[in-house]
Amino acid sequence: MSPLKLMAVLAHPDDESLGAGGTLAKYAAEGVETSLVTATRGQRGRFHGHPPGPNHPGPETLARIREAELTKAAETLGIRDVSILDHQDGALDATDPRTVIADIAGHLRRVRPHVVLTFPPDGSYGHPDHVAISQFTQAAIVAAADLSFTLDPPGATRPPHTVSKLYYMAWPRSIWTAYQEALKKLVSIVDGVERQATPWPDWSITTTVDTRQYCETVWQAVSCHQSQVAAYEPLKTLSAAGHEAVWGRQTFYRAFSFVNGGRQLETDLFEGLRS
Repeated sequence: MSPLKLMAVLAHPDDESLGAGGTLAKYAAEGVETSLVTATRGQRGRFHGHPPGPNHPGPETLARIREAELTKAAETLGIRDVSILDHQDGALDATDPRTVIADIAGHLRRVRPHVVLTFPPDGSYGHPDHVAISQFTQAAIVAAADLSFTLDPPGATRPPHTVSKLYYMAWPRSIWTAYQEALKKLVSIVDGVERQATPWPDWSITTTVDTRQYCETVWQAVSCHQSQVAAYEPLKTLSAAGHEAVWGRQTFYRAFSFVNGGRQLETDLFEGLRS
């Protein structure tokens, strides 16, 4: 039997650690082939807390720094395949949809994952890049399975691939509270309007994955993103119980599945796929 495969499709370096690190580490440790597609290099981010300016290396240098950090974090989590699409950080929603969808669909056809996870439609707290990657990922899953959708360069052959299950990272109030108490209130200002996290109702969560065993691994992966360390500073003094509250379980909404259904709470993203 071929190994099970899990792919995360996310927007920025560090999304993999902060958003789904425990889940990726758990499945990698259990022998699942884990992969990551990251849409941008995070080149418009801060550098050790500094915005663009005298204490900032500039977007091109920061992109190289953050790519190296992502590579190290992925190794820590056990992710075996990392792809960076190199679209513009902070402007993903303005990128030509066909281009991004084809990029993601190409990796879906190449890797052929059974399960894909990404941000929910609201981008978790309204971040436009997160919203965009959620939309693009869903479209790419449709495109990857469509024989008529062409994306390969001349001479290359990547047959269509159908993903069995798609999940959104979906955090209920309990996890959002622990996360924001440990870090900060997560807010996006978009077109002059403040967007912030809206917890998922507990009843809407379809899947809870126990990741307590991997809390330390997640913290090590987060720590790889040194250029962003100012944002994570509060985590350094967090107790073991605090780390468990933040990283000890990860919750998801099953957006679709070809292999199972119903309202019974899952504890495994691969439910219905294991023999």
